[in-house]
Amino acid sequence: MKVLVFGEGVDLSLDALSAAAPGYDYVLADGGEGMMRAAAEVEVIIGLAHAIPGRVLAAAPRLRWIQALTAGTDHLEALPELRPDVLVTAMRGIQGPQMAELAFLMMLSLLRDMRGVLERQAARVWDRRPQRLLQGRTTVILGVGAIAEHLAERCRLFGMTVIGVSNGRDSVPHFDAILPRDRLAEAASRADFLVVLVPYAAETRHIVDATVLAAMRPDAFLINIARGAVVDEAALASCLAEGRIAGAGLDVFATEPLPTESPLWALPNVIVTPHVGGVSDIYMQQALPAVAENLIAWREKGPSGLRNLVQRRGAA
Repeated sequence: MKVLVFGEGVDLSLDALSAAAPGYDYVLADGGEGMMRAAAEVEVIIGLAHAIPGRVLAAAPRLRWIQALTAGTDHLEALPELRPDVLVTAMRGIQGPQMAELAFLMMLSLLRDMRGVLERQAARVWDRRPQRLLQGRTTVILGVGAIAEHLAERCRLFGMTVIGVSNGRDSVPHFDAILPRDRLAEAASRADFLVVLVPYAAETRHIVDATVLAAMRPDAFLINIARGAVVDEAALASCLAEGRIAGAGLDVFATEPLPTESPLWALPNVIVTPHVGGVSDIYMQQALPAVAENLIAWREKGPSGLRNLVQRRGAA
């Protein structure tokens, strides 16, 4: 059984795959004619969801299953070449450590004005200031999944109060309270940090809108490490420019790469990172066991054995 592997953006070793899940003919996608020839025979594709091109899907009549190496699959699902009968599984449950660490990097950097610290360092200015603490502050997490649980546990270790916003769960370890989505503005009003982790879907587009931003305190910060379109970027940029909230840490954007003309680049109270939240220097070590488990299940049980199956609208 032939498997086409997209290694772009990840250090994915075919030898490691073969050792972990033998019995497949693994082919590394090279972007050329060899890749397109292989596409005509493949039953399985593995790769970052956004790295799998539609032209390959169109050239793969035997394709039955795609193992995405990302938690989000909205880029892949939006491709018109993706047939309804093709199953998609996501890479869930492994990104907690790196996502939580990025959230903390942003929280600490914003709270302690690390941009200003580095500017003063470059100017050789010795300027001691009181350091603001995370201890005693409140983090509100919009979207209560596995990544949120990792983050909440670490927030509690820093002495923070943690409030979740979710319609799907009402009691979660490490959370002090869970509120439904229709109380998001109320939750936002209590936040020192509003951390966005909700998946992108039609119902979550611009879920953080001008109303939610208006509910936040002037000394509060927004951190979006989910998907760009879940936040109304225009409303956010206006809010930040006018100082209606203290700042934002943004790893994801409605258009990526973030256009050079975006006002978010130049705002002094914003930290921009290039959608790095889910990746790490050991990503394939984290992902390989889950990939191998699904490959073995596919060979032995077919679709019924797959874990983290994406429920696609309109799929067969």
